[in-house]
Amino acid sequence: MIINTLLILNTTNKLKTIFGQIPDFRRSHKQLYDLESILLIGIISVICGADSWNEMENYACSKEDFLRSFLDLPNGIPSHDTFNRVFSNIDSNHFETCFIEWVSILAQLKPKEIIAIDGKTIRGAKASGKKSPVHMVSAWANDNNMVLGQVKVSEKSNEITAIPKLLEVLSIKDTIVTIDAMGCQTDIAERIIKKQADYILAVKGNQEQLYQDIEDEFRFGKQIQTHLSEELDHGRIETRRCSIITDFKFIAGGNKWKNLTTVIKIESIREFKNSNKLTEKATRYYISSLDAKPEDFQNAIRSHWGIENKLHWTLDVAFCEDASRKRIGNASQNFSILNKIALNLLKNEKSSKIGVKSRRLNAGWDNHYLIKVLNLMKV
Repeated sequence: MIINTLLILNTTNKLKTIFGQIPDFRRSHKQLYDLESILLIGIISVICGADSWNEMENYACSKEDFLRSFLDLPNGIPSHDTFNRVFSNIDSNHFETCFIEWVSILAQLKPKEIIAIDGKTIRGAKASGKKSPVHMVSAWANDNNMVLGQVKVSEKSNEITAIPKLLEVLSIKDTIVTIDAMGCQTDIAERIIKKQADYILAVKGNQEQLYQDIEDEFRFGKQIQTHLSEELDHGRIETRRCSIITDFKFIAGGNKWKNLTTVIKIESIREFKNSNKLTEKATRYYISSLDAKPEDFQNAIRSHWGIENKLHWTLDVAFCEDASRKRIGNASQNFSILNKIALNLLKNEKSSKIGVKSRRLNAGWDNHYLIKVLNLMKV
């Protein structure tokens, strides 16, 4: 018991080192609970399965003796209204900066690791009179299996303006950044190169001239390298042919794309066994600053979908994020950070071969397991 107490004290001190930098917006004479304790209870309760302010309070009340072993709580457990008020009002930019600082220490990025950037909408967070629900752009480190950072998209803007803000605060040297067609912009390509990383950007109709030029490259090009892969999974056979060209003939103004080295064509055919479904065919184009083999591009482009399967899908299924109706102030943005802190820790706890949702339950039931999860926090 003494060892566990020392471990949790060490861990919470590490947390305070990073998240204790967040400024307290409250008047000092009205404070019943210090901000660090509220933040720590918020983080721990979300790891343990809390998806709402009421559930935060319920968890903390049920684990009050455990929490008192490392937190000073002279006025008892904060109410759900207190959690709501605090997380709705603390500065989201500061919270995101602290989160990114913590992850930069926790993550050990490998050379050529895929960093996928994509957006996700929290549909339940749409408030009356607002143009759209809350939309977050996140960066996912594929090999590290964790979120590196997030930026909220302005209501009157889109991902094109949010991605540069996210790139600015990330440490991505020697990695490969993959972004869908929304991020296929000359400015974004240049920013990635300035961060000493490489890019693979999807090309669609939003870059009409570039799209047509790439089609011409593959229609008339003679020096084309290819790689074929086949995969049988869940009753379907998927054949993917990756073709690349590095000697351009038809790309007009190709030099406006910083360090453009390779154009890529992915042709996929999906056939279904024992099914009446029709064969699905698709052709997709990409540009990249990388000089690599077709099989390397094949793997990198497939790895991009990890942000959908391992991050966005998990947030909706294991954390019920899409159903979240937190709308007041910065609540949705800050709770999204709490979810990502929990996800990073739970994804990297390797002692049990169970899903994230089950790991949350285990952490809520078993303090020893919770301490094991929290001790993944390195500062």
